[in-house]
Amino acid sequence: MAAKRVKSKRPSAGDDTTGTPLLVVSVGCPAGIGPEVSLRAAAKLRGASVVLVGGRSVLERAAELVSVPRALLVPFSGSAPGKGRIAVHSVGPELSARDVKPGKPSAAAGAAQLEYVEAAYALVAKHAGRALVTGPVSKAAIAHSGLARARRFLGHTEWLRDLDGARSSVMCFAGDKLVTSLVTTHLPISKVPAALTPDAVCVACVELVELLLGTGHERPRVAVASLNPHAGESELLGDEERRAIVPGMALARKQLGRRAELVGPIGAETAYRKAYAGGFAGVVAMYHDQATIPMKLVAFGDAVNVTMGLSIVRTSVDHGTAYDIAWQGRADAGGMLAAMQLAARLVQR
Repeated sequence: MAAKRVKSKRPSAGDDTTGTPLLVVSVGCPAGIGPEVSLRAAAKLRGASVVLVGGRSVLERAAELVSVPRALLVPFSGSAPGKGRIAVHSVGPELSARDVKPGKPSAAAGAAQLEYVEAAYALVAKHAGRALVTGPVSKAAIAHSGLARARRFLGHTEWLRDLDGARSSVMCFAGDKLVTSLVTTHLPISKVPAALTPDAVCVACVELVELLLGTGHERPRVAVASLNPHAGESELLGDEERRAIVPGMALARKQLGRRAELVGPIGAETAYRKAYAGGFAGVVAMYHDQATIPMKLVAFGDAVNVTMGLSIVRTSVDHGTAYDIAWQGRADAGGMLAAMQLAARLVQR
């Protein structure tokens, strides 16, 4: 039987004190561009309030770098900050300048990144009208930080699933002209075929449809990509389509009913080309790079990473820590602003 989607039990009203969305932002690696793009985007955002989760001293330095007045930064009091203000929830011991060398994360900075994510999640869970937005982290810096629990960190998607107690989580990317979900995420490519199961395919299909419905699509038409070239060429190139993808689509169709149309499995090259041209509202990919290569070709920096299947709304930038330009004041905050705007839109719906 296919895994059933876990519905959030939280009410859908706005933040309990203001009636508008409250976005809780973990700022990512303090040695990367996360703090500066988080501040820039928060200062530009309209229609929602923002709480930045990170080190106070790091955020004050970043504010000076990007010309956001320090006076706008106020301690988080448990509710949305006043209009025009950006709340700061400081987590853990303050990092020294040596811990935050641009582009060179220390062990302390690696541990801090994970602590920011966990603290931000705690501020969102069980609170109506709040959403989690995550800045870019370094998986290697977290895993090698010395925190015992961090050794198993593979990425936000899996970590938040476990924090949330969700049965599954699905990585999705949403851009203006392309929206996609992934059946498998951070796996060695050699392990992907075994990880493709009907249940996993079903969940990725259902969650992509939920995202599309949540952003205003009516009965979206969704392409389901094959794993193998040319959909396996009648099993000359593999049997995963028959073994996992077709049964998974059948399970998803049973759950979705008439809310969406699933088409496939079809070759990924065709699925993404037709989706970009408007023929499909979204594409279900079988593995990480099958989705991220087309997304980053057509929407790098603008697409938003969305984790579906959780009891909370979570969005993120689609780019990394950009250590090569960190703390130079020239990082583009467009991706972070888009992640904040989509989070506000989803939590309101």
